[in-house]
Amino acid sequence: MKQRQEMAADRSRSWFRISGTQYFAIILVIGGVFFIYSIWEMTPDWNPKMWMQNQSSDLWIFLERQRQKKISLHSVVNVSSSTHPQTDNVTSAPEVKRETAVVAPYVSPGPYLVEYPYEYSFIINEPQKCEQEKPFVVLMVPVAPNNRRDRDIIRSTWGNDRVVQDKVVTLFFLLGLHTGPGAEQVQQQVLQESNKHHDLIQSNFVDCYKNLTIKTMVMLEWLTAHCSGASYAMKIDSDMFLNVHNLVTMLLNAQKTNYMTGLVVRSGTVLRDPHSKWYVPPDIYAPAVYPVYALGLGYIMSLDLPKKLTEGSRHVKALYIEDVYLGLLMQHLGISPTDPPNGDYFHVLPLAYNRCHFSRIVATTTHPSTDHVHIWKDFKKPGPYC
Repeated sequence: MKQRQEMAADRSRSWFRISGTQYFAIILVIGGVFFIYSIWEMTPDWNPKMWMQNQSSDLWIFLERQRQKKISLHSVVNVSSSTHPQTDNVTSAPEVKRETAVVAPYVSPGPYLVEYPYEYSFIINEPQKCEQEKPFVVLMVPVAPNNRRDRDIIRSTWGNDRVVQDKVVTLFFLLGLHTGPGAEQVQQQVLQESNKHHDLIQSNFVDCYKNLTIKTMVMLEWLTAHCSGASYAMKIDSDMFLNVHNLVTMLLNAQKTNYMTGLVVRSGTVLRDPHSKWYVPPDIYAPAVYPVYALGLGYIMSLDLPKKLTEGSRHVKALYIEDVYLGLLMQHLGISPTDPPNGDYFHVLPLAYNRCHFSRIVATTTHPSTDHVHIWKDFKKPGPYC
């Protein structure tokens, strides 16, 4: 520190020999040094590498936002657990809402929990669409911001079934923030896609596997705020095949409230192997089995549940395994998921395409090499299925 002060003193004695441009550059460098030093002093345990591993890019976002303001780009925003963001809304296109937030240091809740409840905001929104279309069922597809390919495939296949048995079906894709190299370009592409299709909902959390629980809870918040007039919502992964006709048929005969169904898991074992992708230690969740829950590949709920589940989240720690966490919330509410009326409706293992068999299911996972467009064209062609 003494050496740093002596160097500063030497520099101060030589200001009169420095040109105006050099003076300005040195001021910026010194200001940056003191800015970073002040952060270090305020948080002595701060570890830059660990900070980045926890998906906190707050400093980068702060500096990037200052630069982006000069070229009128959309500001990428992260969130923290220490203070709630203050938002300013700027409308740049019909029905597209952009927000920026005051960023504070990120505090990780640990490797097995996520930062929820928290006041996340929507960067891209379609707040009037449900009111305008009055859907019977809303399809919510969580997908990474840079995964335009899957979104386009869904739009041209099962996501294009918009009126089934005189019931309106509305499609939305749910996104978080892309981080790392190319984030700026991805965000610009997402904004352009939103202006074209008006089916994207984006919130200001980092879009990654661990944050799927955050993505799910933000989805429930959005449904409560903007789509509570619908009867049902289905969360469905982007690699699924969905028989929309059978989905609507099933829901026409389903209970109207406290309803959740899908591929229901009973007595699911808690994995204690630290090498497992879904490892949960006993100090996070002590029982050996989970409560009843519906697998995250595709589950349906009545639209009274989103508000109840988000309220329940105030009392149940947010586990990073999103479908299990919904099961914990359902247990807290004293509500059990319902088995579908047909045990063959949902498949977690990919089914080989067969027109007859696919006509009898609601949803199945698919192989990565599946040509979804080809299958859909064959499935929708005239003639009997079997």
